[in-house]
Amino acid sequence: MAGIYVYSDRFDIAAELIRFAKETGKEAAAVSLDEGAAQQLSKLGADKVYLLNGDSPIAENYGKAIAEFLKNEGADLFVVGATARGRDIAARVAGYLGCGMVSDVSSVNYIDGKLVTERMMYGGAVVQSEALKGLSVVTIPAGKFEAAAKEGTSEIISIDVTADNRVSMVEKAAIVKEGADLKAADKVVCIGMGMEKAEDIQMAKDLAAVLGADIGCTRGIAEERHWLPVEQYIGISGVEIKPQLYISMGVSGQVQHMFGVRESKVITAIDTNEKAPIFKSADYGIVGDMYEIIPLLSQALKNI
Repeated sequence: MAGIYVYSDRFDIAAELIRFAKETGKEAAAVSLDEGAAQQLSKLGADKVYLLNGDSPIAENYGKAIAEFLKNEGADLFVVGATARGRDIAARVAGYLGCGMVSDVSSVNYIDGKLVTERMMYGGAVVQSEALKGLSVVTIPAGKFEAAAKEGTSEIISIDVTADNRVSMVEKAAIVKEGADLKAADKVVCIGMGMEKAEDIQMAKDLAAVLGADIGCTRGIAEERHWLPVEQYIGISGVEIKPQLYISMGVSGQVQHMFGVRESKVITAIDTNEKAPIFKSADYGIVGDMYEIIPLLSQALKNI
């Protein structure tokens, strides 16, 4: 069946992609590689759910099988959640299909019968627009669409496929993550390289405690000084956040970092350098020493 086929190993992203697919007016079909996941997907509003049955526990081993399935179905588009696994599978499928692929788009629409995508390039300095014809593959990050409305339970169609078993599972271990989930944070206090020593992070923690905020940082704090876990690094190769309030302390505001905070509702910057790039993006800017300003701000907020 022609239409848009959706795959994601995260159900929240799958629900968003199903919503996009249905809003185009085309049929929206979800693709699953696991029976339990198929049952969950069937509750997310897709027109149909296809369960591809194979003998491998490794999702990436189904790249060729998914490509053949899409081709046989006459699919118009394969949209994939932009997770680590999703990006890998999307690239494999596009390679086997020999079709066009666009990664991590910020918007996607059908215009005059063509699929038109936009994505940020060079750390957000440039918006690149691309038009695709025929069956294509697109990866889409979380948060680009509203989740699909739940409309009963979708039909699950089971299809036997052959997995590529040249890769096998040797060992499986959970990733131990530290720090808060900044993607879900409503308020974020961010530490930059203007902070002089690790002990001064307590100053940021005090402000965060008063605001009910989480702590984030720039790449240098996490990867060079190792003061905070890498999960708290905000930027183009780190976490992208969209809180109601973002407060920076000693953050210069290079484009790589600002890419990660550009969707914040209110940006407040504190820096001694009045020419710091961050002030161009800030809704509120304070030129001054954070060692003087932050304790005063924390105390004032406590007294409210």
